[in-house]
Amino acid sequence: MSAYIIFIREATFNPSELEQYSLKAPAGLSGHPIKPLAMYGTHEVIEGPRIEGAALLEFPSFEAAKAWYYSPAYQDAVKHRLRGGTYRGIIIEGLAEQAI
Repeated sequence: MSAYIIFIREATFNPSELEQYSLKAPAGLSGHPIKPLAMYGTHEVIEGPRIEGAALLEFPSFEAAKAWYYSPAYQDAVKHRLRGGTYRGIIIEGLAEQAI
């Protein structure tokens, strides 16, 4: 069953750390089946507090999503993202084909 990671950027407070993240994050993609579906594009908040942006990533399974997020290469990058802004990250399992 597919799974998705949603990252929500609530606020930026250190742009240079986010630049470091953008340089290191691509190394964390190698060997992981990630399909970016949305990356900080145009958005409209329809419920809840304002956000700066969001990303939506698809994985073939919940386990694959966790394996990518907790991989050493991505953890080396993510520390810069978390030093650069306030984020929320969620892994959510998709619906089975017959449930749709």
